[in-house]
Amino acid sequence: MPRYDILVLNGPNLGHLGQRQPEIYGRQGMDAVPGLVRELLGPRADEVALRFDQKNGEGQLIDRLEQARAEGTHGVVLNAGAYTHTSLALADCLAWIGVPAVEVHISNVWARPEAVRHTSHMARVVVGVVAGFGIDSYALGVAALVRHLKQPSTT
Repeated sequence: MPRYDILVLNGPNLGHLGQRQPEIYGRQGMDAVPGLVRELLGPRADEVALRFDQKNGEGQLIDRLEQARAEGTHGVVLNAGAYTHTSLALADCLAWIGVPAVEVHISNVWARPEAVRHTSHMARVVVGVVAGFGIDSYALGVAALVRHLKQPSTT
């Protein structure tokens, strides 16, 4: 029986991973993530129940995060897409819901040529950030989140 219920939530334009701009985002889709998590966590993968969702709208993402809180979700792995760089509302939601989150990006956003991508509104309210490892960023984010959740609280 899983010990950790983790939501993997993708933002706008990430519903077609593996097809959309493969030169930036690769050729693997989200269907590859559970196998990558199993590979990374090994026998501990049975402790994790992954749920996947994708929303294009900012309000829809906020609604989904609030729903995750109400459902008792233990953690969130979030790729907010372009909202990472623009949405104070999404960052505010992450700050208040009290669900530990890891921000992930498929590409190394700090190496991208657009200066706007070098700022994250999410980074100040998440446990950590994983970027630049392609679809593996999700598996690394899940593994880091599980490790964080296993640590005893200091508060």
